Amino acid sequence: MEIKTATSQTGTGPLSRATRSPQKGMLIVVSGPSGVGKGTLVQELLRRRPELVMSISVTTRPPRAGEEDGVHYFFRTEDEFMLLVQNDDLLEYAQFVTGLYYGTPRAFVEEAIAQGQDVLLEIDVKGAIQVKERWPHGVYIFLLPPTMEELEARLEKRQTEAAEAIRQRLTVAVDELNFLPLYDYQVVNDDITAAAGKLEAIILAERCRVKRRLPQR
Repeated sequence: MEIKTATSQTGTGPLSRATRSPQKGMLIVVSGPSGVGKGTLVQELLRRRPELVMSISVTTRPPRAGEEDGVHYFFRTEDEFMLLVQNDDLLEYAQFVTGLYYGTPRAFVEEAIAQGQDVLLEIDVKGAIQVKERWPHGVYIFLLPPTMEELEARLEKRQTEAAEAIRQRLTVAVDELNFLPLYDYQVVNDDITAAAGKLEAIILAERCRVKRRLPQR
């Protein structure tokens, strides 16, 4: 009499389910204080990992020359934007001092992730906290400067703001550190090559998580 084991049931055992089940993508949120180098680091990560999909924001700002709807931004009127807010179709949104609105459309993220793509979202700390409330199962990474003195030096190097504005940004940066426990990972951006390598390692580790590989029951 043949004794059947889990390994003899080709295609139906737990190993088959774990290795053959389609893997959904994930939302990767990179956040941190102004001047920490989010944009530069994200561009380096995209260069290394071109399969990552950059989230596209929706805005009430009119398109500039050469910009395309659905490529650079999703351009909407203020009434259309407010309808997205009312229908909970945004993972986060904010109104800037210019009076213009920007937000992260939920549908874009959901559709990309359903297709197995990993979506990368670069955003400030306030926005990241909003996103986590609506998408708690994402991967949240907080970028830190080596020191506050280095952060101040980076802000000054921009030469785009007065001394008082820089002091205000530094005050905000200190306050934003209080939200660090809400994140999954912290990466010190002291060297772009090393920091990008750490972001890659985080993404690869998250792709190997059992909960992301096994089908939901």
